[in-house]
Amino acid sequence: MGKLDGKVAFITGAGRGQGRSHAVRLASEGANIIAVDICEDIPTVNYEMASPEDLAQTVKEVEAVGGRIVAVKADVRDRDQLKAALDQGIAEFGKVDVVCANAGILPMKDTTLIAGFIDGMDVDFVGAHNTVAVVAPHLQSGASIIITGSTAGLMKNTTEAMGKTGGVAYAFAKRLIFQYVETLALQLAPHNIRLNAIHPTNVNTRLLHNDDLYASFRPDIVASGGKPTKEDAMLAFPHMQPMPIPYIEPGDVSALVLFLASDDSRYITGLNIRLDAGAMLKGEIAIS
Repeated sequence: MGKLDGKVAFITGAGRGQGRSHAVRLASEGANIIAVDICEDIPTVNYEMASPEDLAQTVKEVEAVGGRIVAVKADVRDRDQLKAALDQGIAEFGKVDVVCANAGILPMKDTTLIAGFIDGMDVDFVGAHNTVAVVAPHLQSGASIIITGSTAGLMKNTTEAMGKTGGVAYAFAKRLIFQYVETLALQLAPHNIRLNAIHPTNVNTRLLHNDDLYASFRPDIVASGGKPTKEDAMLAFPHMQPMPIPYIEPGDVSALVLFLASDDSRYITGLNIRLDAGAMLKGEIAIS
């Protein structure tokens, strides 16, 4: 018996990273999966985003643990695409019980004046809201919505210090998620529908492992005209958290997602949960 037997989970950003990890973990506990990913690059994002092959790998890994999955290419910025993807999944599985609004980007290249800011907001906040919007008509008593936030986004002088409009958007979007959760959870509570957010510290995914983030963690090397490497950044990553680690793994987040998706957390709603190895205790909090 799995903790999610008979339930259906709708997961965005499922092509790799945290989204894939969530899909596999929830499937291993009995959930059927509706997986969505844009499966193409966004011009303001300097690192490679998930591909159709990545989403196909998610399908293989879900099926390897005995799960059923419907995987669809869709952009969270486009509510019609999201609805069409969800409709495909509901046609197969009949319902949706768990929502993981996980898709997120860190766009550090302004192709126009504030292109990074626009894309960051559209994916990181509007994309989460679009996900909630398309599933809302289908949610029944006992449903759980889980939004991916960010510890860095809640701290002062972190993403803003990158000096890029997309970094500012990332922080602003995650702060809005903090308030969004507290506000909307009250509207959903009378229907016995829960809404929570997880705010991780550094996570071992492509969003962390790219030249832009390496530069933001090693401004000393940039200032001297150098280009920081992964090895350079690994020396700085542990300074984010008081616990002596460089980052957490996607599976660490998935364990909390499973708890929030299951009946084990049936009375937990409206929380912004820090999964941060103490980072918020060390850094200054931007949300009061």
